[in-house]
Amino acid sequence: MAGEATPLVDTAWLQAHLDAPEVVVLDIRNVTDEADPFAQGHIPGAVAAAYNQVGWRTEIDGTIGVLPLEADIQALIESLGVDNHEHVVIAPVGENSSDFGAATRVYWTFKVLGHDNVSILDGGYVAWNRDGGALSTEAAPVEQGSFEISFRDELLATADDVEVADASGITLVDGRPEAQFTGEQQSGVVARAGTIPGAVNLEQARLYDVNAASYADAQTVASIAGEVGVPLDQAAITFCNTGHWASVVWFGLSEVAGQENVSMYDGSMTEWAADPARPVINGAVN
Repeated sequence: MAGEATPLVDTAWLQAHLDAPEVVVLDIRNVTDEADPFAQGHIPGAVAAAYNQVGWRTEIDGTIGVLPLEADIQALIESLGVDNHEHVVIAPVGENSSDFGAATRVYWTFKVLGHDNVSILDGGYVAWNRDGGALSTEAAPVEQGSFEISFRDELLATADDVEVADASGITLVDGRPEAQFTGEQQSGVVARAGTIPGAVNLEQARLYDVNAASYADAQTVASIAGEVGVPLDQAAITFCNTGHWASVVWFGLSEVAGQENVSMYDGSMTEWAADPARPVINGAVN
């Protein structure tokens, strides 16, 4: 049943499969000082898996927001009750591309770990509420899962991969806002303003329709990619500041448009710019 799922599933699909025993909904909305959205109302049967709180990302060797060690991410996924045979549906807030990026980042994590049975609820809770989806305030019991990892190195780019990308015919795709690409603005977690030499800029915000609460379709992704100079017939590496926005672009190129050999540089500009030996340029003159 869940085998019919695509990388993006709509509210109608989830409504039809919500009671399927092999479907697990992960509610990744964050808890804040003001509110716990899961406690206030969630998709019935969903499991609380807040993006910023439960350990989807960590700090390793001074680089923030990267994929945890295998044992740690395995333990997290099992604590959420996920088994290898189950289909995971990730439910973000859905208000904008950045919060939707929490879902694409978790999706990418599952794919890196070798788990293909994963989808994102298109539009997240914005779409679910808009379409009259039921909400529950009861937390369903979670049984410990059993999840074995089959790691896919080809989806996880390293700084070494980025250094040889141009010579290897690989397109570097910077998913940040144009002002950060050009160096006019700088993230507080990145040591130097600008981008990696040879990169093109595909702003992740262009891939999510805020008004419709939906991710771009394959035709739209391909059109935007062509406009900014991302050839869909060759390999690509996406990056941003911390590997969050980059996942939005990775998802569009790889999972929606069907581009082959797309990886994501997890350390992104936070790792890259921290090493003075690595070049950073003004993207406007690239």
